[in-house]
Amino acid sequence: MRAKLSGQGLYVITDGPRPDLLEVVAQALAGGARVLQYRDKTADHPRRFDEARALRALCAVRQVPLIINDDVALARAADAAGVHLGEDDGDVAAARAALGGDAIIGVSCYDSMERARELAAAGADYIAFGAFFPSPTKPHARRASFDLLRQSAALGVPRVAIGGITPDNGGSLIDAGADYLAVISAVFGDPDVRGAAERFAQLFTSH
Repeated sequence: MRAKLSGQGLYVITDGPRPDLLEVVAQALAGGARVLQYRDKTADHPRRFDEARALRALCAVRQVPLIINDDVALARAADAAGVHLGEDDGDVAAARAALGGDAIIGVSCYDSMERARELAAAGADYIAFGAFFPSPTKPHARRASFDLLRQSAALGVPRVAIGGITPDNGGSLIDAGADYLAVISAVFGDPDVRGAAERFAQLFTSH
């Protein structure tokens, strides 16, 4: 599998510990998720390592890259495909040095075209903008405009949209240029995780 992010699709993000983590991730992958990000802000390092390794095995079966949120050391230890960095999580060059040239390094650009331009030039493999809609996960997140997706096409890297995205509003983001829709609660908070993932995946065939 090529390590770098390509194509389009649903980008699912886990949100903290849950006893059925592997089960719901397997359902999301079966529903068509194209990227998985493991996001767990707790300090339970042994559990996080075990979960990351188990998720990597699940992703390998589906040829889906596993991205680790914020934690370069865990990404390396778990042999994940890459890492996602927020504004306080270190720079692209340091992550690249730690993880190697084939790693996928994604960055949060929030509502900033300037940050996107700077980090794409620094070697980021994808840029993420948001929140586009009110987000239950981050209710106070900065709001991004659809114009960011259109303007950033010139940067030549995949664009990820995040923040309050649902099957009802996601199509508008694809139309504006989003390559991936990053979703937490609209998939993992749905009683039918596989069905929710399928509804998002279908947006990419109809837009």
